[in-house]
Amino acid sequence: MTNNTPPAGSPATVPWRARYLPALLLVAAIFLAYVRVWHAGFIWDDDDHLTHNPCIIGPLGFPAIWTSARAVYYPLVLTSFWLQHQLWGLNPLPYHLINVALHAACALLLWAILRRLAIPGAWLGAALWALHPVQVETAAWITEQKNTQSCLFYLLSILLFIRWHKARPYASPGTYALSLLFALLAILSKSSTVMLPVILSLCCWWIDSRWRWRNLPALLPFLAVSIAASLWTIWEQKYANHALGPEWSQTWPQRLVIAGKDIWFYLWKLLWPHPLIFIYPRWSLDTARLTSWLPLLAAAAIFLILWLLRDGPLRPLFFAASIFLISLFPVLSFFNVYFFRYSFVGDHFQYLASIAPLALVASAITWLCAGASGAKIYPAIASAILLTLATLTYVQSAAYENLETLWRATLADNPNAFLAQYNLAGLLVQQGKLDEAIQHYRENLRLQPDSPETLGNLANVLAMQGNLGEAIITYQRLLKIDPASIPALSNLASTCAKAHRYPEAIAIQKQAIAQATAISDTKDLPVLIHYLHIYETQAAP
Repeated sequence: MTNNTPPAGSPATVPWRARYLPALLLVAAIFLAYVRVWHAGFIWDDDDHLTHNPCIIGPLGFPAIWTSARAVYYPLVLTSFWLQHQLWGLNPLPYHLINVALHAACALLLWAILRRLAIPGAWLGAALWALHPVQVETAAWITEQKNTQSCLFYLLSILLFIRWHKARPYASPGTYALSLLFALLAILSKSSTVMLPVILSLCCWWIDSRWRWRNLPALLPFLAVSIAASLWTIWEQKYANHALGPEWSQTWPQRLVIAGKDIWFYLWKLLWPHPLIFIYPRWSLDTARLTSWLPLLAAAAIFLILWLLRDGPLRPLFFAASIFLISLFPVLSFFNVYFFRYSFVGDHFQYLASIAPLALVASAITWLCAGASGAKIYPAIASAILLTLATLTYVQSAAYENLETLWRATLADNPNAFLAQYNLAGLLVQQGKLDEAIQHYRENLRLQPDSPETLGNLANVLAMQGNLGEAIITYQRLLKIDPASIPALSNLASTCAKAHRYPEAIAIQKQAIAQATAISDTKDLPVLIHYLHIYETQAAP
C-alpha cells in the first residue's frame, strides 16, 4: 500500500499560518506605514515622466516610448505609466498604491531570497529593508516606480538564478531563461540594475563557499546585457539628459573623494536616518586636504581586511559589504548622473544597496538572540525596531504629500537647496503669495546670482506687485547676462511703459523686434509689433 503522507517539514505539512501569516503581516505593515501616501499627489519630476509626458498624455503616444528619447532610459516604466494612464487617467491614488504594492512585493521576494541563501533572520531582514524610512523617497514618489519596478524584476532574476544554480546539474533551462528575461526587464526599467551579474556571482560564491570558474559561462549573457545597457546609459545621461557642464566636471581625484564620502553617508543614513532630505547639501571638494581622502581610505582598508578574511568568520561581513559596494557603484560619481547637479547623494540611490547592510543587521540580531533565553526577547526586540522604523516612515512620508510640502520640508533642513527655493517661489506665485515668493527668489539669487530664470521670474513678480523701479533694474540685470532674450526685452519694455517711461519702452521694444526678426520668430513678431504701436500711441502728446 502506497503511503501518500508528505514527508515531515515539507511545505504541505507546514501550517498555513507559518507559511502565509508572516507575509500578510509584512505587507500590512508596509501599507500602514505608507498610509499618508494614499492622499498624496504628484511631485517634482512626475511631470516629465508622467503628467506632461507627450508619450503618455500627448501626441507622441505609446510607440514613441520605445522609439524616441522621450522615454529617457526607462522605457518599461513609461510603458507601465502609459498602461496605468489608460486605466485611471491622472488620478494620483492608483499610481501611489501601485508603487507601494511593488515595494511590498519586493520585500516578499527579498525574504524568499534570504531564505534560499540560508541567511538567519530572513523575514526580519526583509522587514527592516521595507520599513526603513530611507525607502520613503522611493515608495512615496511616483517617478521612483523606476526603483520599485526594476527591483521587482531584479529580485525575481536573482531568486530564479539561485534556484537554477542550486539544482545543477539537473536545473531546468527554462528557469535560467526566465532569470535572464527578468534581468533584461529590470535593466529596461532602470539601468542601475546593471550590476546584477556581479551580484549573481557573489551569490554563487556564497552558496558554493568558494568561486567556481564553471559558473562563468552562465553569467556571460547577463554580463553582455549589462555592458550594453551601461554604455547606453552613460551616453543617455550625457547627451539626452544633458549631464554635461561645470556641475559634472569633477576631476578623477574629486570623484574618488566623493565616492568615499558616499559610502559612509549611505551607511550612516541606514544607522541614523535623520534628517532625511529630498535634496542633501552638495559637498564642496578639496582634494588637497588629507582628511578629504580618509573616508575612501578607511573604506578601502576595511574591505581589504574583509577580503583577506573572506573564508573565515567574517565571511558574512564580506558578502554584505561586497553587495553593498557593488550595488552603489553606478551612483558613486564615477559616471555623470543628472541629479548630481543638485546633490551627490540621494536616498533613492541606495534602494538596492541598502538590502545587504540591513539583512546583515537582521542576521546579527537573530544570531545574538539564539538560544532559549534569547528566543524569549527576540520578538520584543524585533517588534520594537520595526515599530520605530515604521513610525519614522509614516512621519517622513508626510513630506511627499504635494510639491509645497516637499519643498518646504527640503528647505527646513537644507536652505541652500536652490532648486527647492526656485520651485517653491513659483508655487507661491500661483497661490498669489507674492511677498513670500519674492523672498524665495531673492534667496535663490543668493545661491545662483546669474540665474536668468530666477532674475526673469523675480522681475515679473516685482512688476505684478507694482514695484516697477526694482523690476526694471532686475530686467536690466538679466539682459546683461542674456542680452538677446526676447521675453526679457519685451517685459522690460512693458514695465517701462507702465512707469510712463515711453521713450525707453519704445527703444527696448524695437530691440525685441529686431532680435525676433533676426531669428525669424514669426510667432512672436506680430505681438511685439502690436505692443510697439501701443507704446507709440501712449507716448504721443
